[in-house]
Amino acid sequence: MFREVSNHKTDDVERLAAAFAALSNPQRLRMFIKLAATCCAGKDEPVQPRRFCCATEVGEGLDLAGSTVSHHLKELRQAGLMHVERHGRRIDCWASQETLERLATFFAEWSRAGGRAKGAGRRAARGGAK
Repeated sequence: MFREVSNHKTDDVERLAAAFAALSNPQRLRMFIKLAATCCAGKDEPVQPRRFCCATEVGEGLDLAGSTVSHHLKELRQAGLMHVERHGRRIDCWASQETLERLATFFAEWSRAGGRAKGAGRRAARGGAK
C-alpha cells in the first residue's frame, strides 16, 4: 500500500489533503455537492444546465448567515475546489473540473488497489494467506 501512496507527487498529496480538509465540514460538503451538480464548467462544454452559480444560490436552503456562506466559499476556493469570478456585486462560482477529476482519479486508483488488499485481508482472517 505504501508503494502506491509514494506514486502520488507530494504536491498532489498536499492538494488532496486540502480538499479533504475543506470537505470535512458538512455544510461545505453540501455546498460543494451543489456546485458540482449544477455549476461545473468542464474543459469541453459542460453537461450541466449552467456554467456558474451566484454565490448566494450556493448557500440557499442551508439556513446559514451570509457571512458564514462567504466563509465556507472562501475555504472551498482556497482548497482549489471551486473558482470565483466577481461581476460588480455579483459573485459567480463554479466547481473546479480539474479538482473533481483529481479526486475521481485518486478514488479510482484506491478502489482498484483496495480490491486486492481486501482479498488478502480476508484470507489472513481465515487463517493465513495461501
